[in-house]
Amino acid sequence: MIYLMGSLRNPEIPRVAQVLRDAGYTVYDDWYAVGPEADTYWQTYERERGRNMIGALKGWHAEHVFENDKQHLDEADTGIMIAPCGRSGHLELGYLVGCGKKTYILLHEDPDRYDIMYKFATGVFLDLDALVRELK
Repeated sequence: MIYLMGSLRNPEIPRVAQVLRDAGYTVYDDWYAVGPEADTYWQTYERERGRNMIGALKGWHAEHVFENDKQHLDEADTGIMIAPCGRSGHLELGYLVGCGKKTYILLHEDPDRYDIMYKFATGVFLDLDALVRELK
């Protein structure tokens, strides 16, 4: 299974997931279904309850979302991080690298700022078709 990582605000996630499914892969991208404002709403809700981030991370919501995502990360053979994305995507990629799994980064264009640590990934691609060929 491929665990797809990226931003809740990246409209490319469903398209990339479908291309991978059409190529015959099982893809986990269900995290995208909560919508682009999910993290913002969660933060607002927790602050209204008087919790800062440390307190919010101890709540039931955070625990359930984390365990769900971690289960799928653990079950994945491969991870693909679609840039641009935030801290969560990068942490998930690092977790998969640490687990010894194949990891790839798909960039939407040559970035303004390069990152040497992307060398931890199995491969970095600017083209989805080239990434799909690499997976085969």
